[in-house]
Amino acid sequence: MLERTVRIRWRDLDAYGHVNNAVYLTYLEEVRDAWAKQVLGTEFDFVIVRIAIDYRSELSFPDEEVVVRCTGTGVGTSSIETREEIVKRDGQLAAESESVIVAHDAEARTARPLSEEQRELVRAAIGAG
Repeated sequence: MLERTVRIRWRDLDAYGHVNNAVYLTYLEEVRDAWAKQVLGTEFDFVIVRIAIDYRSELSFPDEEVVVRCTGTGVGTSSIETREEIVKRDGQLAAESESVIVAHDAEARTARPLSEEQRELVRAAIGAG
């Protein structure tokens, strides 16, 4: 599992004074990307093909920062499943999500199979949980 603290920025707020729903996705992306790079290296290219998010509680500027966590939950031929969450400083869950990323061949601009070594790295990360 990878955990990072993300500061809430003034620009993250919408007209209602709370963090815009699209910004939650940015917080999740920052940590998901870091998790993938930590597990598979900085040269690993991927695209996101699925994300499901459940918003559990409002975030606002006075919350100041959140903890975002990401962990792998599954691995396929070319895909990796992850689970993420955003938690307020007081421990309250703000959002949770499930994502699927796919290894990407930048030259062909298509999905590509993960190597057996990459699958093993993901399995090890999932096991270390």
